Amino acid sequence: MRIIYMGTPEFAAIALSAIVKEHEVVAVVTQPDKPQGRNRKLVPTPVKVKAQEYEIPVYQPEKVREAEMVETLRSYKPDAIVVAAYGQILPESILSIPPYGCINIHASLLPKYRGAAPIERAIIDGETVTGVTTMYMEKGLDTGDMIDKVEVAITPEDTGATLHDKLAEAGAALILETLTKLENHTATRTKQ
Repeated sequence: MRIIYMGTPEFAAIALSAIVKEHEVVAVVTQPDKPQGRNRKLVPTPVKVKAQEYEIPVYQPEKVREAEMVETLRSYKPDAIVVAAYGQILPESILSIPPYGCINIHASLLPKYRGAAPIERAIIDGETVTGVTTMYMEKGLDTGDMIDKVEVAITPEDTGATLHDKLAEAGAALILETLTKLENHTATRTKQ
């Protein structure tokens, strides 16, 4: 399957590593490099670093909705666009490009903990179980139909960092299952 991958942090880089082993990732879109530290040196995103390891073309638009970027994405003729913690809401002009849709990897058991910081919010709320959901993207934030979920236990020893790592691994495995279901036309939609 031809995939355009959109993501930014380490959580997204882990899923990208899994996808490239089973699919053709034709392009990666991530946030622009940000200045960090005392010297304000530009630091690439974890997804950019991983994409460069695999020699995948990387795009870092300030605004992904700009017409030129949309046309660039369309030119790759992706079967699906996979998104994980990208950092921008995708417009309809992008959502409508791939025949299999835009699929989001979200670090919670939706519909609970939509939006930002789902890992930290699950810990703060004292949850004992969280997980990862794959879902079709629509206009809006985490509003599309769900495809699949996997549960992950939260232990008393878990911190935001340890839970992040468990969820990142679970998300990487789940997106591979979801893409297989899409290819085999066995993916189902569950309303949130």
